[in-house]
Amino acid sequence: MPVSPVAPIAASDLLVFLLQIGLLLLLAHGLGRLATRLGMPAVVGELGAGVLAGPSVLAHAAPAASAWLFPTAPARFHLLDAVGQLGVLLLVGLTGAHMDLALVRRRAATAAGVSVGGLCVPLGLGVAAGVLLPRTLVPAGTDAMVFALFLGVAMCVSAIPVIAKTLMDMRMLHRDIGQLTLTAGMIDDAFGWCMLSIVSAMAGRAASAASVGIALAHLAVVVAFTLTVGRPLVRLALRPAARSGEAGPAVAAATILILLAAAATHALGLEAVFGAFACGLLIGSAGRIEPAKLAPLRTVVLSALAPVFFATAGLRMDLTALGRPQVLLTGLAVLAIAVIGKFAGAYAGARLSRLNRWEALALGAGLNARGVIEVVVAMVGLRLGILSVEIYTIVVLVAVVTSLMAPPILRLAMARLAETAEEESRESEQRAWITEPVSGP
Repeated sequence: MPVSPVAPIAASDLLVFLLQIGLLLLLAHGLGRLATRLGMPAVVGELGAGVLAGPSVLAHAAPAASAWLFPTAPARFHLLDAVGQLGVLLLVGLTGAHMDLALVRRRAATAAGVSVGGLCVPLGLGVAAGVLLPRTLVPAGTDAMVFALFLGVAMCVSAIPVIAKTLMDMRMLHRDIGQLTLTAGMIDDAFGWCMLSIVSAMAGRAASAASVGIALAHLAVVVAFTLTVGRPLVRLALRPAARSGEAGPAVAAATILILLAAAATHALGLEAVFGAFACGLLIGSAGRIEPAKLAPLRTVVLSALAPVFFATAGLRMDLTALGRPQVLLTGLAVLAIAVIGKFAGAYAGARLSRLNRWEALALGAGLNARGVIEVVVAMVGLRLGILSVEIYTIVVLVAVVTSLMAPPILRLAMARLAETAEEESRESEQRAWITEPVSGP
């Protein structure tokens, strides 16, 4: 029997989807430019676009319009999610391609020291906060230790996509501190996602030494593959694109590699962004493709796809729950714990690694940005029943406020650090991703 073809998307669904993308991009770019004029990175405005269009504002100001334009039905909302996920994976992949691996190798001990401090202190404080929070804000039937561990994980993560976008917007990705921040953030997130999988298993009453071992083994497999087989495979895949005089084959090859790598790590139970980031590292280190050939991909990602991702994250935020005094006071306490823990831990790790106070402050500011990664963690907790709506809102508040804090503190600290000749050279190379012309065939 012949297989019946799948029906195309309904006309009404397509209309809503096109309006969602168009209006979110319009808001994201408008607020992004406003944020830039106010001295903040564009990502702040892009997150704000989702907040305005979501349940925090539009759902209360115009409920009927909100229900029609941003319906809560998963089938419709997931179309928007898919575009956002494509954007964040390509953004993280391009970030990896910008990484200076020679610097990472030279300063691996420094990055590890900063990361350990930025993990242990906020994790410990987050667990303590989870134990002390009012039980009225914890869902009934949730194990107290699982809740405390989950909150600790939420406090210790950093947001590679937000950090990367912030550093790109502020033109600091070429600085040594920018590279160290991304490296330490990658370590933080690797630990955070492993801990998230363990705590999630505990919430499902399936935690065991075997499940923990499997998660760690999968992470080791990805690292080992990247360091050994990955590089020659990427070089082989990029060879035809390198021979072409046009940018199209290079853009297609990089996109395919990044998405397949993301799918591979996701299939292993790890976060897809790690596969994208690892693949980006390999693309950047392979040396097969001229940076100018990937400039079109970077433009599309930063101008269209990434703003949709950040705006979509804002759509899930409902800040009206903070109107209750107990929730507001608890939120302020958790925010203070999150900021103090991350700053103190990263600052201490940086100082013990013999960095000066301004470098330590810049690292603390960068790693303090939780952004949408913390939103994702919060959504997992909400889905598993670990977090109540109130605690979910508080965790989202931490994500937004810490992302807003990063740019001014980074700018203050970096203004007191002289740019080295190596950094200037790296900036020139990275500028080629945007400005150098691509020759024809």
